Amino acid sequence: MENTLDKKVLNTIKKELISRREQIVESLEDISQADEHEADNLGSKFPEYGDKPDENAQEISDYSTNSAAEKVLEKTLEDIDGALKRMDDGSYGICKYCGQAINPKRLQARPVASACIACKNKLQNNA
Repeated sequence: MENTLDKKVLNTIKKELISRREQIVESLEDISQADEHEADNLGSKFPEYGDKPDENAQEISDYSTNSAAEKVLEKTLEDIDGALKRMDDGSYGICKYCGQAINPKRLQARPVASACIACKNKLQNNA
């Protein structure tokens, strides 16, 4: 089995990553605001629905949901940026642990993968 990505597949993956990145940035802008006390200068927006107890409870619930979503989106954005950087520097598709080629089917299924399945399994079993 061939273990290298052809340029057409690589370009398709890159376009999908760029598109997904744009969507994530938009989503982060919707739920975040500038916060100089955060490492990434973003913090979850605190919604303002009113002063009634049920409105306050909803504000806290929505803030908690947005804060959790923000962390997931930021991690996904970090993974996408890493994959795009690896594409630019020529190391995309190479396992960062063993240096072997990552199976193209894995990269098509999980474009941000930086480890081959064997190494990923070892890491998960040791965790």
